[in-house]
Formats: sequence, C-alpha cells, structure tokens
Amino acid sequence: MHVNPEYDEETAFKEAEKYLRVIGQLPLELRKDVETVTIHKGDKPFGGGNKNLLIHTGNAEKAISKGILEETLVHEATHTSLDAYHASNEQWIAAQNKDTEFISVYAKKNPKREDLAESFLLYLALRYKPNQIDDKTRELIEKTIPHRIAYFDNAKFNMHPVKKPERKNSPAKN
Repeated sequence: MHVNPEYDEETAFKEAEKYLRVIGQLPLELRKDVETVTIHKGDKPFGGGNKNLLIHTGNAEKAISKGILEETLVHEATHTSLDAYHASNEQWIAAQNKDTEFISVYAKKNPKREDLAESFLLYLALRYKPNQIDDKTRELIEKTIPHRIAYFDNAKFNMHPVKKPERKNSPAKN
C-alpha cells in the first residue's frame, strides 16, 4: 500500500487501515492483479487498472457517507483484474451485442472502457448479494444484460470469500 507522504505516519496508517478491510473482502478474482493501493488526499475520482487501486480520501469519504465504498472498489478492482482478460474477449463482445442494452448510461457512453465494470458490479449483486437488491432492480438487471450474466456465470471466477446464498428451494441433502 502506498500512502502519499502528504500524510504523517500515524494518519497514513489510519487511512490504510480504513480501506484494507474492504479491499480484503473483495472476491479473489478482483484482487488477483492488484499489486498496489495508492491513497492520496483530495476529491478526485477513484481509479483502477495498471495493477493498482487509486483512492482519493475526499472522494472516498463521500462514498463512505453514501454507503457505496464497497461498490466503488468492486468497480475499480474490475478494471484492475478483469479488463485485460475480458473487455476485448470475443465472447464478451458477443454478449454485449446480444444484449443490445447497457446497465447504465456510463457503460453505454463508454462501452469498451466501462461496461465490464458496471455490469460485473450488478452481476455480483444479482448472484451473490440478492437480498441487497429489490425485485424491480433484479428484474431490470436480468432483462437488460442476460447474455453478460451468462458470460460471467461461465467464467468460473474465484469469488472467495464471497459466497452465493443457498437457494430457498434447494433439495434436502441426505
């Protein structure tokens, strides 16, 4: 972890601790290419890619207050650990084309750069945190990006420590 020297040692340690727990809870697949985390003061955007997660503490405080720090880090970690393998993948592009719609305006405006990160975040919610989204949102995700969901399902990502919830109607085990 790199904390900008604009922080004294004690503050740098506190800032690092604030984000390490959340980053440590990300699926292994999203951490596989993360070699560094860089923390700066300021209200600039988060960043992902180049084997790094970039955090600006002013913007991070806003994300924390809105309850979206985890979601933001999932998005950026997707850039860091999935983009290089999947964003230009023929099957991913075919899934985009079959779906014809995008899950967000941001993804639609930046399909080559942002669609994977925007879609993966909602895939994670749909498959691994379904109780955290309402039925209307679930239906919207399933209707809008079904081929992307199938692509992610088939990718067999290492999602540890995140686990899929047990199905409500699963058969009893003997």
